[in-house]
Amino acid sequence: MTYRLIADDSALLEVSPQLQSQSRIALDCEAAGFHRYTDRLCLVQLSTPEETFLFDPLAADPSGVLRPILEDPEIQVVMHGADFDLRLLHRDLGIRIQGLFDTQAAATLLGATAIGLASLLEEHLNEKLSKEHQRADWARRPLPDGFLEYAANDTRHLLALGETLAGKLDEAGRGSWAREEFRFLETIQWEDDPTDPVTRFKGARHLTPRQVTSLRATLMWRDRIAKARDRAPFRVVGDSVLAAVVMERPGSVDALADLKGMSPRLAQQHGRELLEELVRVDGLPDEGLQPYPRGNRNGPGRLTPEEEALADGIRALRNARSEDLGLEKGVLFSNAQISGIIRSAPPSLEALRAVPGVRGWQAEILGAEILRILENGIGIRPS
Repeated sequence: MTYRLIADDSALLEVSPQLQSQSRIALDCEAAGFHRYTDRLCLVQLSTPEETFLFDPLAADPSGVLRPILEDPEIQVVMHGADFDLRLLHRDLGIRIQGLFDTQAAATLLGATAIGLASLLEEHLNEKLSKEHQRADWARRPLPDGFLEYAANDTRHLLALGETLAGKLDEAGRGSWAREEFRFLETIQWEDDPTDPVTRFKGARHLTPRQVTSLRATLMWRDRIAKARDRAPFRVVGDSVLAAVVMERPGSVDALADLKGMSPRLAQQHGRELLEELVRVDGLPDEGLQPYPRGNRNGPGRLTPEEEALADGIRALRNARSEDLGLEKGVLFSNAQISGIIRSAPPSLEALRAVPGVRGWQAEILGAEILRILENGIGIRPS
């Protein structure tokens, strides 16, 4: 099977009728976040039973051709680990996929522990998938033939894999579980991340308020440079260097350039700006500092000891049943779902199903026993 690169409007018009006649397609996306500043959509791979198409969204907008296919619930769209790709397609092309079949989710519900695409293809279809270009710069143009061939291979066998896993799900009586998971995945969309950047920096929670404020300013300095250069922030300067800046507080551009891992050129070009930011933070009064955020004040907060005891009871129940079913514990019920149930205190199965994130199949398996724990306080520690 070969592939066709679709990189201009005439090619889009030519391929559109062929795609709209399909009842099942396989889909994957490539993004550039490992190399570039943003995870922008750089390639969309689509396979039919006969052919594979590689759409270049940086050359021609494919949304007009793809939307009628991907948003038609009568056309099955087979993907693997669709979560992030769904967000990209929504953000960059305004597309919300319907008719999803996710082979990773399907394998998870069958109790698989090796759920990567390469592992599943080798196990079920005896096909070996190369990982040679896993971290390629997909924003590079023109894309080398090797990159394109690698990308095409990601969808060439997905339809056959989906068909195999669907049969196994039906044999196991878990087809309805999978369909519910797929419909849940279809609701995923892009949302801007409001997270304070210091919370993603290892060790930041142990810094003083002034150090945290300095770190935040340093991260913002790096981010501005990364955005201007269209480079992933860690490729501008590593976290270990930023930690050294905050802890050692270099007093000059030369001292900054001497830090292990710091590019002397970066220090000469942008170091003065960073040092001025650090001096500004040093001059702030204590009340002007922004310490490490200690939890979301508007969020649910931690469970009380009594609630935690109920959660322990549900987790013990979950652990035993997941072993019986041959599922990973977090698949049957995640700890986050259990905390949500405790906070919601549902009085009935209907209310349990309405707890955000809880699936009907999960409630069917454990719902009655969870309600009994909530009602009787099973697991409450003696005072």
